Order: sequence, then C-alpha cells, then structure tokens
Amino acid sequence: MAALGMVGPGAGFGPGPGFGPGPFGGPFGPGGPFGAGGPMHGGPGRLRGARRGHVRTSILALLAESPLNGYQIMQALGERTGGAWKPSPGTVYPTLSQLEDEGLIEAFDNGGQKGFRLTEAGREAADGIERAPWDLVNDLVNERFGGVDPHRVKALWSEWGATAGALKEFSRSATPAQLETATKLVAETRRKLYGLLAEDTDADSGDGDVHNGDDLR
Repeated sequence: MAALGMVGPGAGFGPGPGFGPGPFGGPFGPGGPFGAGGPMHGGPGRLRGARRGHVRTSILALLAESPLNGYQIMQALGERTGGAWKPSPGTVYPTLSQLEDEGLIEAFDNGGQKGFRLTEAGREAADGIERAPWDLVNDLVNERFGGVDPHRVKALWSEWGATAGALKEFSRSATPAQLETATKLVAETRRKLYGLLAEDTDADSGDGDVHNGDDLR
C-alpha cells in the first residue's frame, strides 16, 4: 500500500526530513535548538557561553543551596532554565569527578544514594560566584531565540508528535476516502496556523517584534 511508505526511513515519519531531524522534529527534537545536539543541549552547536564552565559553576551554586546527586543537578538546571538547558550525564558526571578531585566537593551516602556536598574550599569557591549561571543561560536563550517560552514550544511540539503518531497508525488502515478526508483536515490546520500568525501581525501593526517560527531557526 502506498500510504505505508510514509512511515519508512527518510519518509514522512521516519528518520530524515519527516518525524526525525527536520521540520517535524521541532526545536526540541534532534538537532533543534533545545534538542539533543542543539545549541542549548551541550551539543556541537551550543551557544557561546553555555559551556562546560557553566556546568562547573552551576554545580557549585546548586550545592551551596543543598546536597544533591547527579540526576537532581541535571533536573534542577532544566527547571531553572525552563527546560532550555539540561546538561547531559556525559557532561555533569565528569565535572563532578573533577570537582571532587580538586577537593571542592565530596561524595557521601545521602539516604542510600550517592550525594555530593561542598567542602570548605568548595563553599569559598561558590561564594565567589557573582551570578547564578542558569541566569546567564536564560539571557542567552532570550538573546538568541527572542524570548521564546520553552515550555509552550515544547507543549506544542509534543502535541504535534502525538498527532503525527495518530496519522502514522491512521495511514496503515484507512480507506482511500478516509485518507482524502484526513489530508484535507491536515491542510486546513496548516492554513489556520498561518492565519494565527497573520492575526498577530495585524494586531501589532508593525510595532514591536512578532515572534514566530523564524525565531527558532
């Protein structure tokens, strides 16, 4: 059946220009600004300033508030940047080991889990941090992406992912008539999305910036 080709590699929902890296992957998908390998995910394209040094100072600043384990550190950074920056385990854990080697933090048994806390030297280093590193990252996001709300963008693309999954299943068993109707529905949705952008542009009347998908490219 021809419709099945839509779900194969390189097709509409497979790896490539469809549901993989590309337009359906979205800003939080692979290669997107907030996705794996993107500029705010510690990948090769990360923003200038969102570097390993930010992870180092972030860990010190977080541990100055309370002891944490590696997973909690990653979660905290994700929460404090609205999901825009969540360093990978491959960045966080080597940095923890380095800080431990330098005598700035120490590992301990925290309720059956391996936690980390500052040493006296680490507390002195944390006291010297003038501004929380996650605030600097938030500034980078606002500067680069025009103040995009990561939570709302992520919610939008998450909903699209669910819809694309439904289309994938639909295409496997739908009749020709159903496929034609579904195609019209998708096309109408696309037109309505562009209509929303046009409404925002008219409302602004040229005053101020209108943030649309171009801000994420």
